[in-house]
Amino acid sequence: MTALPRRIARVRPLTAAQPAEQFFVASGALDFGSVDGSTWTVMDSPFPASPANAESQPRQGWEPGDLVREDSFTFLAPSVPRNVLGMAHNTGQPGRDLPPQAFHKAATSVIGPGDAIELAHGMRRVDPEAELAIVIGSTARGLTLADARGAVLGFTIGNDVTCRDRQESDELWISAKSQDTFTPAGPWVVTGLDETDLAVDVVLNGTPLKAAGTQDLGWKVDEILVYLTSFMTLHPGDLVLTGFPAECAPLSPGDTVACRVQGIGELVNPVVASPWPGQTI
Repeated sequence: MTALPRRIARVRPLTAAQPAEQFFVASGALDFGSVDGSTWTVMDSPFPASPANAESQPRQGWEPGDLVREDSFTFLAPSVPRNVLGMAHNTGQPGRDLPPQAFHKAATSVIGPGDAIELAHGMRRVDPEAELAIVIGSTARGLTLADARGAVLGFTIGNDVTCRDRQESDELWISAKSQDTFTPAGPWVVTGLDETDLAVDVVLNGTPLKAAGTQDLGWKVDEILVYLTSFMTLHPGDLVLTGFPAECAPLSPGDTVACRVQGIGELVNPVVASPWPGQTI
């Protein structure tokens, strides 16, 4: 029997004494916008083997089993990954006709819901890419199609922000995709979700762009995990972005971009000019 979807989030209380304070909460409410959906239960970390995802010290009202209201905390990126990976050229049959190809994004590029995407001076075109993102739940190496699903905690939304002009000049894509703030993720992980046919789209400044769906991906979730773990170890909390089949449009400072995946929700981030100096070499 398939378990009903459940949401798991990494959050920071509004009354946090330290910036690094974090807790994990869960909700089994099917209507995310209901009163029940805004009440969460504090839980132990779903990433017990990952020190980066450990809970903060216990505090009153935030012990496992305590109920907390959504207006008492801020959502963070759902995990602190060691690895952030994305799938290249993974749209439809043309993508499947190519060997699977992955790229690495810096873990330091991950930000949470509401955090600002920073555009560096001199970038000519930066696009958002709304993607179904796999959240790894256990250490995984050498997975097969028969056991790959056991390594998956659930799914979240990832925004694979990409500078197109840097992508053209950097064949490894690292300067195009690993800029600080270029991987928004969240707002939560959904477990027990059937990801095979979910709508995916971008909303830019309130205007929805042309949607697509996870059925438009060339290589599917289990196949992606088999491929990646054939040459590397995935760790609890790692994020794997599966590919972007929908329409995008360039970002500018002052924009607000929302990435939506059916069954998960939406991930919203403002866009600002980077405070850091531009490229000098």
